[in-house]
Amino acid sequence: MHSSNWDNLRYVLTVAEHGSLSAAARALGVNHATVLRRVSAFEDDHGGAVFEKTATGYRVIPDRERVIEAAREVERAVYSVGRLMHGARAPLRGVVRVSSTDSLSQLVLPGALARLHGQAPELRVDVLSSNIHLDFARNEADLTVRPTHRLSDDLEGEQGATMSFGAYVAEGYSGKQWLGLAGPLARSAPAAWITANIAPEQITAGADSFMVLREMARAGLGIAVLPDFVGADTPGLLRRPDLMPPDFVPIWVATYAELRDVPRIRLVRQEILGYLSERADWLRGPV
Repeated sequence: MHSSNWDNLRYVLTVAEHGSLSAAARALGVNHATVLRRVSAFEDDHGGAVFEKTATGYRVIPDRERVIEAAREVERAVYSVGRLMHGARAPLRGVVRVSSTDSLSQLVLPGALARLHGQAPELRVDVLSSNIHLDFARNEADLTVRPTHRLSDDLEGEQGATMSFGAYVAEGYSGKQWLGLAGPLARSAPAAWITANIAPEQITAGADSFMVLREMARAGLGIAVLPDFVGADTPGLLRRPDLMPPDFVPIWVATYAELRDVPRIRLVRQEILGYLSERADWLRGPV
């Protein structure tokens, strides 16, 4: 595909995803006029409009939905080529980007990467710490280390360990208020337990980070559901198994199939899996 055609298609897809020219412009880091020009060029080249302008933004014309789906297939193919080329570089040099949660990034991955550095000092590993699952199709990360019951269909991975969750309170806390899970954590397994077992009026504060929730619990703001490897070793916090039964979630180390056997990515994956396995009892917590 000619590069200008691909660029125009990329602009069309971004408008379709965001629903307006201004939002697409912000996502692409360009101005409003550039987005309009690119979309118009695509429509001119392909003989018809893709969007209709509404009071709330740009909407894909119903009979053009299949065009957008086909365009997404093209996008995935283009990025797949990029990933394959990315994987063809020198085996133990370059960068491997690992996406993980803030708690795993802070308390688990540094030890694994320190040991890895001794084996492959020319290999650079960037840790992308976020509770939001990064979009692998857009080449934002090479590996993900995530607690989840099920991987998405486009990822392949192995379970390195199982992590447990429990209820934690500050020493001396006697209240019955709970801390909620906000943002991406609202879709986690512990959030589902809170929704099913804790009345909304009992939740007085919340956060989108277990590391933040830990500090809120230490400050006496309420009962926090935390990974046991986060809460159990924290001075000033007490585990309260009477408030919540243990909840277990697998930790996956995963990537795309075409990146699985790239030497540098395989090395990082195996090292992280080994490190998780060695610390399986700690991650599983008290039982």
